[in-house]
Amino acid sequence: MRPTVARATALAVILGGSLMLQGCLVGAVVGAGAAVVGTGVKVTGAVVGAGVDAVTTSDEETKARREREQRDHEREQRRCEQRRASGRDC
Repeated sequence: MRPTVARATALAVILGGSLMLQGCLVGAVVGAGAAVVGTGVKVTGAVVGAGVDAVTTSDEETKARREREQRDHEREQRRCEQRRASGRDC
């Protein structure tokens, strides 16, 4: 009977060890998978962020555009006045 108990104990130790090893392997795989997913999320976040920047306009950009349009309009008005002063049409 002793050899049966020894075999059962050895089998239990081997099975327990293999289960712990599987846990380590699963943990390593999950950790590596999370790292890959985390990197993908960072890249995706950057792409989405760039897309949002491309379709939205900040207050500073809006102000700069309005100032540029105002300068263009004033420049065109001065040219028109110069043309009229020389007797030409605008």
